[in-house]
Amino acid sequence: MFKALSPFIRSSAFLLSLLLFGSSVSWASSPPIVQKIKERGVLLWGCDAEGGAPMAFPDPKDPSRLIGFEVDIAEAVAARLGVKAKMVQTAWITLIPALERGDLDIAMNGLEITPEREKKILFSRPYYIYTEQLVVRKDNEAIKGISDLKGMKVGTLAGTMAYDMLQKIGGVDIRTYEGVWPYEDVALGRIDAAFLDLPIAAYYGKPDPRLKYAGPPEGEGFYGIAIRPEDKELKKAIDAVIDDLLRSGKLKEIYNRWDIWNNAQEKLFAFSSSQTGETFHAESQDAPLYTFLPTLLTGAWTTVYLSVISMALAITLGLMLAISRLYGPRPVRFLAAAYVEIYRGTPLLIQLYIIYYGLPNLGIAITPVAAAIMGLAMNYAAYEAEIYRAGIEAIPRGQMEAALSLGMTRGLAVRRIILPQAARIALPPVTNDFIALFKDSSLVSVIAMVELTKTYSILSATTLRFFELGLVTALLYFGMSYPLSVMARRLEAKLKGKG
Repeated sequence: MFKALSPFIRSSAFLLSLLLFGSSVSWASSPPIVQKIKERGVLLWGCDAEGGAPMAFPDPKDPSRLIGFEVDIAEAVAARLGVKAKMVQTAWITLIPALERGDLDIAMNGLEITPEREKKILFSRPYYIYTEQLVVRKDNEAIKGISDLKGMKVGTLAGTMAYDMLQKIGGVDIRTYEGVWPYEDVALGRIDAAFLDLPIAAYYGKPDPRLKYAGPPEGEGFYGIAIRPEDKELKKAIDAVIDDLLRSGKLKEIYNRWDIWNNAQEKLFAFSSSQTGETFHAESQDAPLYTFLPTLLTGAWTTVYLSVISMALAITLGLMLAISRLYGPRPVRFLAAAYVEIYRGTPLLIQLYIIYYGLPNLGIAITPVAAAIMGLAMNYAAYEAEIYRAGIEAIPRGQMEAALSLGMTRGLAVRRIILPQAARIALPPVTNDFIALFKDSSLVSVIAMVELTKTYSILSATTLRFFELGLVTALLYFGMSYPLSVMARRLEAKLKGKG
């Protein structure tokens, strides 16, 4: 037996040594990053165009073309290296993990230089000094600055200095956004204020006649280009480009074009090209993992609340759709079938966007909680309707005929004979849908709802502890869904007469 296995063992050992030593030889002999970029002919820079202007966004006149002040900087860096710049679309929260994986050469998208990020990556010298600007409705006289925000609903972006400042104020109902800035919600009155970096406020808030600045800019921080720690040669090259753009006046020209130059940018001259982000912040210590648990549990409670109410409504509406499709008059059957096909054939994310961001165009503005429950319930109702329809059609026709022959009306026969039997058939897939709804509830974060997944996104964006916090979040989801599975199995056994 051992003789038979020996060739396999030898070949396995050879493959293992090849993987270990071969990969190390390949790594050791790989060219420096700048040489790689030049050989490739393209500088891969990570950015999230969904975040919008003025950083990087599709040109309204030509959507196939990307514009923005960071696009201009990326092209200038690439030109200095003798290559072309290619933007790699990456969700803002995952820019640093994507950089660490090697998907990108650099990441640049309003990345603030913070102590947490400095532990993971290198930063170029600052290319922009930002402040935070509070924006409110034009008729709002109660909020004159950030000291008036206690008890108010304020929109911002997770993992930013603005978010941290709002937390330190205390008592602020913070609504986090991603991809869609909160200024429209301020104008509609769904939140009281928006607190974001001044370049964003200048582009979206200032031109809107419904809005105004509240108080002077607050705080100060630095945008930097993120680079892997081992790519010090690339950092040196990028620092030199930024330094040259600044001292030649090209950087000011770019910022003037986007109306974001201010007196604060004069401080950029004080930094030498050899400085890194490490000089901008004091060292911070990682908080113990258990300190994040209360915040995650709060997000978990929101997930449970949304899921339970949405599923109850989905079951009710789905049952009505199934009965209408099977027993209603022809126009009703057609409408029920159309509802099911439309909701099953379009993404839940698009449906949420239409309900929350689209309906205000028709004069209908609803709260994030109402929009989340409505979106989840209406989407899952379509799937529940098909489950109930399949369960009802699985009951032999003789059951209905026998009930009618006994003098029952069709409605009474459906309620007393058909539905109780169909419920036993439908229970397992309904349970699966309920568990799926727990996970799909994470999509409501796009409409400023902070449930469990969004809470994880906020914490991981701030701390960069994606793995540890991800494990805790996964365990919380498992803890919510597993008891439901156990309960459903017991109920199913009871309905079958085995319990």
